[in-house]
Amino acid sequence: MELAMIGLGKMGLNMATRLVRGGHRVIGYARTAESVKAAVEVGAEGASSLEEVVSKLKAPRVVWVMVPAGKATDDTIEKLSNLLNKGDVVIDGGNSNYKDTLRHAQLLESKGIDFLDSGTSGGIWGLSEGYSLMIGGKPHVAEKMRPIFETLAPAADKGWGRVGPHGAGHYVKMVHNGIEYGMMQAFAEGFGILKAKKEFELDLSQVSKIWQYGSVVRSWLLDLAALALEEDSDLSEIEPWVADSGEGRWTVFESVDLAVPAPVIALSLQMRFASRDQENFPARMLAALRNQFGGHAVKKVEP
Repeated sequence: MELAMIGLGKMGLNMATRLVRGGHRVIGYARTAESVKAAVEVGAEGASSLEEVVSKLKAPRVVWVMVPAGKATDDTIEKLSNLLNKGDVVIDGGNSNYKDTLRHAQLLESKGIDFLDSGTSGGIWGLSEGYSLMIGGKPHVAEKMRPIFETLAPAADKGWGRVGPHGAGHYVKMVHNGIEYGMMQAFAEGFGILKAKKEFELDLSQVSKIWQYGSVVRSWLLDLAALALEEDSDLSEIEPWVADSGEGRWTVFESVDLAVPAPVIALSLQMRFASRDQENFPARMLAALRNQFGGHAVKKVEP
């Protein structure tokens, strides 16, 4: 298949690379010429505007949007709605709020343009490991896009699927990220307790590697913790400052709206707020984990 990738940050570029390697024709577009050049270097074709993107695609066109949630996604989808034609497909693979997604679906479908929302997980590791894709939209549209999803996923029959109607993909990804917040916080607190037991002189890197095999807490996040501790056993070069990208907040808001208790996710969000004012090891671990799995920036300790 052929498609356009709009947004060529770390994740968008890696997804474009995986698609090219999978035999798809990819047109890459981003706001900066450097990002477009990077896409061309991995085998995609470049474009300097959305208009050029559309002109290079054969109908029915497929456009994957991978830009920051909020205004950037709003503006991109609105412009595409005026450039694309009936039967074309837009896939929002970013972390949009599902309420925005419902609005985007209504706008595009009013013009006969098909729409899918794809909650996408995998971070910087997705290029080699594949992406987990949680898809919302009409079944027949998702089925038409199967070759794309099969290429991006860890395997053709694993790690992806249509989970429901418009908005469901981003809703499932939102809750996925809320769970992720809680899991990371638990690891951070556990390692913090281990570090505080000074008289045992515990080697946290060693402990993490022991847990990787046979333990009930073994997981990919633990593997990433082991990588972080192997690089810097005290995490001394990372400031204990942890951002939240939105999905954790939205998950907590949903728990309140639905009257479903979610104390672990709520408290993990609060701890991220606390990390911005306090220096503590658990927050360093959180920052290190986000850097390990997603390539997110960390604040380095000033020399």
